[in-house]
Amino acid sequence: MEGTGAKIPMIVIFAPTACGKTALVTDIFGSESKGSLKGAAEIISADSQAVYRFLNIGTAKPSEKEQSSLTHHLIDVRTPDVQFGVGDFIAMADEAASEINARGKIPVMVGGSGFYVRSFILGLPETPISKPEIREKIKERLRLEGNGNLYHELKMVDREYARKIDLHDGIRISRALEVYYSTGRPLSSYKMPDTPRAKYEFCTIILERPRDELYRRIDFRVDSMFEMGLAEEIEGLKTMGYGKDCPGMKAIGYSEFFKGETESEKIKEMIKKDSRRYAKKQYTIMADIPGAIRVPADDKASVEKIIVEFLSEH
Repeated sequence: MEGTGAKIPMIVIFAPTACGKTALVTDIFGSESKGSLKGAAEIISADSQAVYRFLNIGTAKPSEKEQSSLTHHLIDVRTPDVQFGVGDFIAMADEAASEINARGKIPVMVGGSGFYVRSFILGLPETPISKPEIREKIKERLRLEGNGNLYHELKMVDREYARKIDLHDGIRISRALEVYYSTGRPLSSYKMPDTPRAKYEFCTIILERPRDELYRRIDFRVDSMFEMGLAEEIEGLKTMGYGKDCPGMKAIGYSEFFKGETESEKIKEMIKKDSRRYAKKQYTIMADIPGAIRVPADDKASVEKIIVEFLSEH
């Protein structure tokens, strides 16, 4: 049962896309680090898009060099046509954390998917199983009508929950509507856990940048993705048989190519806009995590100091 035995010390470093978290943890823990934590950790990726194989440029996965310098888990674990939800994430992250800890290394969760990180720290609420016929009906509606219509509908029946997720998040939109139409109660009415899971001792660090600076970095990253061949990556995925209905292709950086626009610059602007909105929402999701420490994203010395002090105690 969770909570029995010694707790696993778990470092969590959260920041939205383009904040610089991958470079930071590589600098602290990687094989070329100059600090005391060199080689001490393995990374558990908390990125809802990086779990998909073949989605490389648009997800800004850690480079081959970064992954060879520092072991990463939960990257490339599904093909784009296979659903991957928060329950899958928690189960696989728990397994990875236990294995890393058993090897005498520090599990360090790094990512920008706020819902995944929050759910891993606090756990999931107890909610009823939705009715299969309702689930299938909503799944078909999502396919035919798209995320936008169902997200608007969710705002009508459960505005509080809708505020916490993104309109691109078809999985959670569907789940929330399933619960509502199966039970007559909004998903937000089910109590969310508000204390960290007993299996771990958490050290949660939230990296921050001024919003205008973060948005500039997002814009630069999207420009770079197009220069690296994002459009060609999309065409390659289509050739492999992965289209707009595949779960992986609903991610920001991919879904925009299926909205009827053909002009590259307009698609690029859509991705920038969606990425900026998503980044803002991720900070909102993580706003009230117990014990979280907020640190400027470029302050590596403070991040390292916090981690060293935490490990000396645990």
